[in-house]
Amino acid sequence: MTATLAAPPASTATPAHRDGNVRRWLAAYTSSMLGDTVYYIALSWAAVRIGTPAQAGLVMAVGALPRAVLMLGGGVIADRFGPRRVVIGSDAVRCAAVLAVAALLFLTRPGLWPLALLALVFGAVDAVFVPAVGALPARLTAQDQLGRVQGLRSLAIRFAAVVGAPLGGLGVATGGAPAAFALAGLLIAVSVPLLVSVRVRDLPADPADAPKDTAWADLKAGLRHIRGHRVLAPLMLAIALGDLGFVGPLNVGLTLLADRRGWGATGMGWILAGFGTGAAAASLLLAVRGRLPRAGLVAGCTIIAGSVAVGALAYAPTLPAAVGTAVLVGLLTGLSGVMCGALIQTRSDPAFLGRVTAVSSLVSLGLTPLSMPFAAAAIGAWGLRPVYVVSAAVCGLGGVVALAVRVLRTAELPR
Repeated sequence: MTATLAAPPASTATPAHRDGNVRRWLAAYTSSMLGDTVYYIALSWAAVRIGTPAQAGLVMAVGALPRAVLMLGGGVIADRFGPRRVVIGSDAVRCAAVLAVAALLFLTRPGLWPLALLALVFGAVDAVFVPAVGALPARLTAQDQLGRVQGLRSLAIRFAAVVGAPLGGLGVATGGAPAAFALAGLLIAVSVPLLVSVRVRDLPADPADAPKDTAWADLKAGLRHIRGHRVLAPLMLAIALGDLGFVGPLNVGLTLLADRRGWGATGMGWILAGFGTGAAAASLLLAVRGRLPRAGLVAGCTIIAGSVAVGALAYAPTLPAAVGTAVLVGLLTGLSGVMCGALIQTRSDPAFLGRVTAVSSLVSLGLTPLSMPFAAAAIGAWGLRPVYVVSAAVCGLGGVVALAVRVLRTAELPR
């Protein structure tokens, strides 16, 4: 379970997309993300069918709390026990939990409690899984390939979102929620043998990076690593501001925009498709190129330009204009996202990468969703355009931080 290799050199002649080891990991990650997408569709469908809309919303929200509360601890676990081992264990637990609920729903009518328990388990395991996934690429390939791996990983996420939704719908149409849960479990199960076959390298022995006596000491060491790092500290602030201004308009705000303009669910689907297309193009660019010059400058500029495009969405007069603007939003924010992710991968000490990923993921997955109810309330009070403009301004502040801090602005990806 712990196959290791000697540490690869700083540069490698084999690009990541041609490396069989990286491709096995990417296939495992893609299958796991497909299972995630199908799982969320099955969970929402089953909750709506069994309970009231309010109860269904509560079930869907249950998983967010343990993920936010336990995320930092998950980063410590990933760094202590190794990200490969943690990812294998996480996928095995998620697979078993989903298949157990599928069997329970097939055999009985137990009510909402197993769905709430499954959401709780999934959220808790996600708190460990997400940091471990972020820490794994540095153990698979050389530094100069981490930017390409980040692009490939982002492509896998987009692919899972596009393909997983109809797969989940097909599962529900074929056999209801039990069939959809079973399909999700099988997709996650595919990732486990692939991950077992992935080889990883050990980190160089360094007493300063060795696990401390307690998990709390490990966590404090990780936070000190970020706080004292000249690139990571401002980068985390830039990511936090960018995500905080982005989440509201592109989630609850987009639903309200489509409804008030009369575009309906179909129109919202086209806008989301435009966003996904732009984001996928940005991921493909980094996956093919492997490296873009002036990474920090590109990240800062695209965050600011993307924030302008986010604000412009509220002023789009027609659906085609909104879709075109969404493509631009996806391209710009997607490019800034993969560049920030690549900088995290290449600038973090690999011994701290699980904890660094946990902090950045906590901001993106744990804290920024809390802005959605406030965004909805603000739109109800002041209208769409003012809220979109304010959100765009907050998002743009992230780019200002990236450009104002010289060491981040001049940061480069390894050659």
